Amino acid sequence: MKRTLLSIIATSLGILVWSPAAASEPAYPAKPIRMMVGFGPGGAADILARIVGQRLADAWGQPVVVDNRPGATTTIAAETAARARPDGYTLLTITSAHAVSANLYRKLGYDPVKSFVPVTLIASAPLVLVADPSLRVKSVRDLLEAAKASPGKLMFGSSGRASITHLAGELLKSQAEINIIHVPYKAMSQLMSDVIGGNIQLAFTSIPAGLGQIRAGRILALAVTSLKRSSSLPDVATFAESGVTGFEVTNWYGILVPTGTPRQIVDRLNSKIVNIIRTPDASEAIVKQGAEPTTSSPESFRNYLAAEVTKWAKVVRAAGIQPE
Repeated sequence: MKRTLLSIIATSLGILVWSPAAASEPAYPAKPIRMMVGFGPGGAADILARIVGQRLADAWGQPVVVDNRPGATTTIAAETAARARPDGYTLLTITSAHAVSANLYRKLGYDPVKSFVPVTLIASAPLVLVADPSLRVKSVRDLLEAAKASPGKLMFGSSGRASITHLAGELLKSQAEINIIHVPYKAMSQLMSDVIGGNIQLAFTSIPAGLGQIRAGRILALAVTSLKRSSSLPDVATFAESGVTGFEVTNWYGILVPTGTPRQIVDRLNSKIVNIIRTPDASEAIVKQGAEPTTSSPESFRNYLAAEVTKWAKVVRAAGIQPE
């Protein structure tokens, strides 16, 4: 009886000692969250960040403020986020440019993998290879035959040096062993006009940027760059179906937090964001941006990010793109 009474007293005292400490730790989130984006307002990354951010704010009752920091191939936003306090109140929305930029600069103020903890992927968007109809190729196989018959004669356009649309062409050159010439553009509208006008023969583009011209028959869609067909272009084959096995280029989007962020906060963010992405409302909003809703565990996203950094490092080196 005496031992039981002492046990009850000790337990009660433990609760009394523990309770004030527990009360001093506010539930997460207890204040506004900043979601950083390495692009200006209005682009796909910004819109996707707002799709997720607004729904997080609605669910948690705390504002989620999108902080646009464009420039230097997204490295400005990434460095700012990497240096932020690792408390779950700074999120970084990234795209495949995050993996590419790691290979474009000699000195970065952060490590693209080690400086962050991945939360989840949120979307992925394949590119589509389009051609001037007067080129008279109907498939990727036709294109490869034409390129090998006339090395250095065909030109492909992109949205700029070291962009994902440029590197997609460089990856195709390497894997298919063809010689096609890169022509960078500053505006996708001008690029599409030049393909339609026959000034260049080929271009890798996002599906939303090319969809209207494809449907109008002004340009020909040869293949999508994902491993499965796009719901936006269900009749267009993949590169794998066209005989270029292992070719995959996806403009993906995901969310990171600074290294040191407590695991329970990472898990809470992952659970909530994954549930948001899977709702019909958010999924439909993502599809309207030409992307596919995509989710992952923190661990699988980390492995994917590391693999993407390695993949694009090889392409950058093979293309002779010199780091700045």
